[in-house]
Amino acid sequence: MNTGQMHAGLHPIDEDLVRRLVAGQFPQWAGMAVRRLASGGTVNAMYRLGEEMVVRLPLVDGGAEDVSREQEWLPRLGPRLSTAVPEVLGAGKPVEGHPWPWSVYRWLAGENPEAGALSEPVLLAKDLAEFVAAMRSITLPGAPAAHRGGPLASLDAETRAAIEELRGIPQEGVDCDAVTAVWEDALRAPDWDGPPVWLHADLMPGNLLVEDGRLTSVIDFGCMGVGDPACDLFPAWNLLSADARQVFREALDVDDATWMRGRGRTLSQALIALPYYRETNPAMACNARYVIRAVLAGS
Repeated sequence: MNTGQMHAGLHPIDEDLVRRLVAGQFPQWAGMAVRRLASGGTVNAMYRLGEEMVVRLPLVDGGAEDVSREQEWLPRLGPRLSTAVPEVLGAGKPVEGHPWPWSVYRWLAGENPEAGALSEPVLLAKDLAEFVAAMRSITLPGAPAAHRGGPLASLDAETRAAIEELRGIPQEGVDCDAVTAVWEDALRAPDWDGPPVWLHADLMPGNLLVEDGRLTSVIDFGCMGVGDPACDLFPAWNLLSADARQVFREALDVDDATWMRGRGRTLSQALIALPYYRETNPAMACNARYVIRAVLAGS
């Protein structure tokens, strides 16, 4: 039975808690206005703090590692990127009432792009390729493994289980035989045999900010690390039109095997997300449907 919650064990967070946390650990910001931000995010809550900052707090235990990873690595990555990324202004500590680390970041303006409604799809594709290429060019010692950055086959069992679950939801209209064929095609692609590269590893529309159709910022680096470069090809299918998708591919000079793995990874995420979020997170479910349609429509 659906409870209306995205995940079991969601930790209750409200504006009063955020005010107490800020006042207790960052008294210089006590008294600033706090308001909840609407977000399609799945493991963290976001609160605006005054006009220049935002507070990010884990909703579940799985989000705590994401916050700690950002606190450690964003100060090192940020200066190496021309695209704006979150700037950590305060690293909050676990306390009674909130058992995990949390962060205060500088506010980044912009809006999330909407798949199928981009004003500058080709220019945005070039901006995204520039960001991905810049991430890949980074060399920093001690890099963590990216979430989802391992072999594609590691996603096989969960992907096939999701396809079978979707067979039982006929109202979604997913051609399960067709997506299975695409998935199996991706599994036949050779694994990445080069050195692991730096990845954002979660380039969903909700983690991108645009102004006038152009990319201005990339947020939510909780999955970042090194791994298969195919992991950062997600926007090709979760955001871009067919023409812009090819611009994105050409700008990054993606070989056939990496492209096939990227398509498979993006499809896998969508297939897993759709049955899980269809009743609790409309943004995630809507984008999952977009990915499935885009993948089945062409390359």
